[in-house]
Amino acid sequence: MSEENPTRGLFITVEGIDGAGKTTQARMLAWWLSERGHEVVLTREPGGTALGAALRKLLLDGGARVGAEAELMLYAADRAQHVEEVVRPALGEGRTVVCERYADSTAAYQGCGRRLDLEFVERLNRFVTGGMEPDLTLLLDVDPQAARQRLAEIPDRLEREQPEFHERVAAGYRALARRYRERIRIIDANAAPEQAFRQVARVMEDFLRAPRRLAKGGGQ
Repeated sequence: MSEENPTRGLFITVEGIDGAGKTTQARMLAWWLSERGHEVVLTREPGGTALGAALRKLLLDGGARVGAEAELMLYAADRAQHVEEVVRPALGEGRTVVCERYADSTAAYQGCGRRLDLEFVERLNRFVTGGMEPDLTLLLDVDPQAARQRLAEIPDRLEREQPEFHERVAAGYRALARRYRERIRIIDANAAPEQAFRQVARVMEDFLRAPRRLAKGGGQ
């Protein structure tokens, strides 16, 4: 259990549908935490390791068709390597990890978006992470239609999915937020990035003032 290592660093994840502004908010949060004395590791999934970068290219940039089950397993492989190589070592050294996307993404995208067995998806997540859970998750909630307007001119493979897919993903995220109320905090990301980050900062201030309760899977 995580209580065995009280010096373990904080693990914070930033989630949301494509176009929600995760990269911007994760970078702003990393800077905000650094200004307050945290040694921050800013990372992402997929792509936080050399293996992950290769998998990211296959998953998002490649032109080949990827079936739903294969997609799930590729994301799982990325996460297993990322936790082993980046997340767990950084937390063990007392650093604060800010990660753009983590297990909730797989539950929302592959479980809800692809309509795969959600219970199996969550079991797989627990297996590949060794039960490593975030201490806090910031869910950037945005209207899917508005989010699509923010996407790059050349969208990646998932961004090209039909609106109905992104609606299911957004609904999946909201269901996760209701299920894990203590861990997931919803941020209204329909506003400008600076306004959204003011919400993030308030959530972080409240979180850092609260008694320290580490999530599962962090013991060394």
